[in-house]
Amino acid sequence: MYSQEIESLLKSKKIKIGDKILITKGKLQYAGILMPRIKLGDTSTLVIKLPNGYNIGIKYEKDTKIKKLEPGKPIRFKPAEAVPRKDPEKSTVSILGCGGTIASRVEYTTGAVFPAFSPADLLLSFPELGDVANIKSRKLFDLLSEDMTPQHWQVIASEVAKEIQSGVDGVVLMHGTDTLHYTSAALSFMLRDLPVPVVLVGAQRSSDRGSSDNLVNLVSATVAAAHSNIAEVTVCMHGSMSDDFCYIHQGTKVRKLHTSRRDAFQSVNVRPYAKIFYPDKKIEYLRNDYKIREKRKVVLDDKLNTNVALIYTYPGIKPEFIQSLRNFDGIVIAGTGLGHVPTNPTGDKFTQSLLPTLRNLIHSNIPVVIAPQTIFGRLNMNVYEAGRMLNEIGVIGNGCDWLPEVALVKLMWVLGHTKDMNKIKEMMLTNYAGEISDRNVVS
Repeated sequence: MYSQEIESLLKSKKIKIGDKILITKGKLQYAGILMPRIKLGDTSTLVIKLPNGYNIGIKYEKDTKIKKLEPGKPIRFKPAEAVPRKDPEKSTVSILGCGGTIASRVEYTTGAVFPAFSPADLLLSFPELGDVANIKSRKLFDLLSEDMTPQHWQVIASEVAKEIQSGVDGVVLMHGTDTLHYTSAALSFMLRDLPVPVVLVGAQRSSDRGSSDNLVNLVSATVAAAHSNIAEVTVCMHGSMSDDFCYIHQGTKVRKLHTSRRDAFQSVNVRPYAKIFYPDKKIEYLRNDYKIREKRKVVLDDKLNTNVALIYTYPGIKPEFIQSLRNFDGIVIAGTGLGHVPTNPTGDKFTQSLLPTLRNLIHSNIPVVIAPQTIFGRLNMNVYEAGRMLNEIGVIGNGCDWLPEVALVKLMWVLGHTKDMNKIKEMMLTNYAGEISDRNVVS
């Protein structure tokens, strides 16, 4: 999108992306095809493709005039058609598209970027995939990851189960990065007894940028799906700022910890499962506590109650805010330190305790779960009085080192199975998918 002023002007002149236009600035004139603004480009700079094939940017100012010369042809992308024959000596990997910018192709007539989901498109964009495995692929949906919902998780889980039942040797899920770790956690609970790897992968930088990480990430994820022995839900992303290796992260122990760095994804409270070196495609295992490939039947357990809230406690948080959450079926609090919220045991005149409100919610059969907002570390609610008081009223989480996002997803999953408060606590404190790590996992 260009600036609101430019968009309004284009609309008034019925000019669309792809139309041939004439831009006049003073004595200078430029004719060419109106292009989409690049993702990080200046919203007030018009981009046109000149007859010689080059794109130029023209700063829009008050004296700039724009005239439509002729309507353009719709910008379309012709999918590739040739698909190589299946090699019986290679593993077969199913690549499912869930959105994001990891896999796309540039249509060079206009410079527009289109998603690439068919096997032929993927192999044309990433020829190395054909060296790793036989590739089959399809699109589930094309979403910005911030638009992902628990209902999408259920669709993904069901489609992954179908692919595994069809006999593939592994599954790769192309996904936007912003909520990728929520999806990996959800699938870790919903896909039980996996016989093969399920690997989520994304790209921090889009494919039309020279610094894109999509090639290394996708090839490495496909190596993990085809050749690793880790039959779990994992995330495969850059392990450094260079194109030297990717980590395979445990699906319930990974988080995006930087807005833009290539190595934004890191394992939390545990080491990654493995390293995949690029371009050698060699796997170095860093842990051995994962479930291995075995001939077993995947179990789809996708029952969820999505009426769960995640909130962060903060200085000055009001009991009234907590009380306003009474229409939720469960609440996860990202608490401070070892697992604290304001409880005001000293009777300070400025501090408002959340304890009575939380007690009322729990007595109303609304489970309250706590997670560390510090991200790293483990809850210990036996050390300070605030933690002990929360423990006494039935807040769930003492001793756990789950991420707030993982606690949220797990509570949705648990509440999809039971409404009994005792059973909820029992299930929340049961380690189903490595979400509660042993104390000696990190070396």
